[in-house]
Amino acid sequence: MAYTPRLLLLASLAVPAGVTSSCSSPSKPQAVDAPVRIRWAKDPESLDPFAQPNQNAVEAQGLMTGSLLAVNPETRKFEPFLAEALPLVSYSGDSLTLLSYRLKPAATWDSGQPITAADVAFTLKLIFCKGVPNEGFQLQEAFIRDIQSDPHDARRFTLVCKGKAPDYAQASGDFPVVPEASLDPEGRLRKYSLAEFQGWARASRRTELAQVQQLIAARYTAPRPAPHPQQLGGCGPYSLTEWNRDRQVVFTRKKNWWGDKAGGSILFQAKPSRLEYIIIPDESSASLALRGGQLDVFPNVPARVFERLKNSAAAQQKLSFYTSPTYEVMTAGFNTSRPALHDAATRQALSRLFDAEQLRQASQLGKGFRTVGLISPQEKGKYNDSLHLIPYSPSAAAELLTKAGWRRGPAGWHRQLGKSPSQQLSLQVRYRGSDTNYELVALQFASAAKGLGIPVTLMPTESGVLRGLLQTGDFDMYVQSIKGNPFLFNFLPILGTQGIGEANLTRFASPAADQLMQQVAAAESPAGRDILLRRFQALMQQQMPLVPLYFVANRVITGKNVAGVNVMSLKPGYLASTIYHVPPAR
Repeated sequence: MAYTPRLLLLASLAVPAGVTSSCSSPSKPQAVDAPVRIRWAKDPESLDPFAQPNQNAVEAQGLMTGSLLAVNPETRKFEPFLAEALPLVSYSGDSLTLLSYRLKPAATWDSGQPITAADVAFTLKLIFCKGVPNEGFQLQEAFIRDIQSDPHDARRFTLVCKGKAPDYAQASGDFPVVPEASLDPEGRLRKYSLAEFQGWARASRRTELAQVQQLIAARYTAPRPAPHPQQLGGCGPYSLTEWNRDRQVVFTRKKNWWGDKAGGSILFQAKPSRLEYIIIPDESSASLALRGGQLDVFPNVPARVFERLKNSAAAQQKLSFYTSPTYEVMTAGFNTSRPALHDAATRQALSRLFDAEQLRQASQLGKGFRTVGLISPQEKGKYNDSLHLIPYSPSAAAELLTKAGWRRGPAGWHRQLGKSPSQQLSLQVRYRGSDTNYELVALQFASAAKGLGIPVTLMPTESGVLRGLLQTGDFDMYVQSIKGNPFLFNFLPILGTQGIGEANLTRFASPAADQLMQQVAAAESPAGRDILLRRFQALMQQQMPLVPLYFVANRVITGKNVAGVNVMSLKPGYLASTIYHVPPAR
């Protein structure tokens, strides 16, 4: 329950499928001390607090680390976690926002040392330190330009932010805090300002600063935080005790966690003494493990598996079923750096080969909903309802390809643009091989493309190597879901030029789009931001770096041997820290 990355969403608590009461048990049965076993479809790959390659890595960080603020799924608002209260907001001149924080006196590191403003300052500088895998957080926190510590209170500080966006008060608390003592016990970074780490150092200090950054980066990577995050130290309720790659990840509850004294908020509930994440890529095997009692929680259940078990009288005796809407959108992305896909006209044409409605019906069994972009249709005012859904029309695709300069011949589609080499339209589509919904999208597209004479090679890929291949551009197209965001609107990491090689898998680069995304993130009023968001959706539909298909539904199944189940729209779709075992029913 430590922090909520900015590309995740505010959630509403869900209810059991077919039930209208609260998603938690109506009463609180006596807890039984036993491990809570949860299915993960894939390995987290890295537990580095700044390099989070997938949702499982994000979930793991939420157990081990802490941020200033976190989203409370019960209140649907950001609330203080490490911070004593929400920041006090004030303004300086026409262009600066000042956010004043104070850390909780009880907040301590695993070592027992208090968490101070010096740790927050160190973390912000580490985010912008060269040599540390921090590109995603750099884009998210770039609006913070300075941190001013209170000389009379080690827990008090003020963040100086460029612009006056109302979202800054929430976004400013959305990064994992790292202990200064673990990497910089001498306090070497204290003499440098945050601005210097952001590239504003005077010429006379650049060489010295570069040497210090090199030292700190070496210290950061030396303990290999990806496989050994405990070397950095943490402040969350759990510690990593076992990681058997592609098999199991185990976390153990800390006996003297400072959060036990922080109040009754759900953010500070950590009920299971042991969390065991069992990695089972195959959905049928996971279903068997759940029914056989080897699993307690099966999140992100495919619709057909969910409905089959829900309609089984035998399964209903042992299992509980939960659903909720989400802001997770299924997409197909283009490698816009490939010559054949560099122009928006070609991408527009190929987008007509996705039968999004049929895919939604097949994969979600009628749940979820179509969309024109990355903003959920549930977000009235923000969602651009003046745009049309992308139609499925192979004939329109062929017409648009012709307008883009492609000609169909016996050997397929080709085009000649000026003196450039002749281009042949053939596509390789990557997706995580163990995900049936991704595979369904890829198969449907390949079938439609084949009907137009466009050869498509499907490349199901192991999750452990997929992200690296996507980040280096080793694909023509990919299929992947994106976790949306109804209140912190920073799309630069996933579609901005600076995100290429990291979260911007499409490699889409547009100065105009970058400028618009910056304006969205820094908008000073909700009304102005909504106008910019609608403009952004229109631009993305015009440029088409990716095809938004449909928003998925969240489905979770648990054994009836556990209680405290809170299922929600916020990824990962449930709260592991509130679940506990109960005595078997008599």
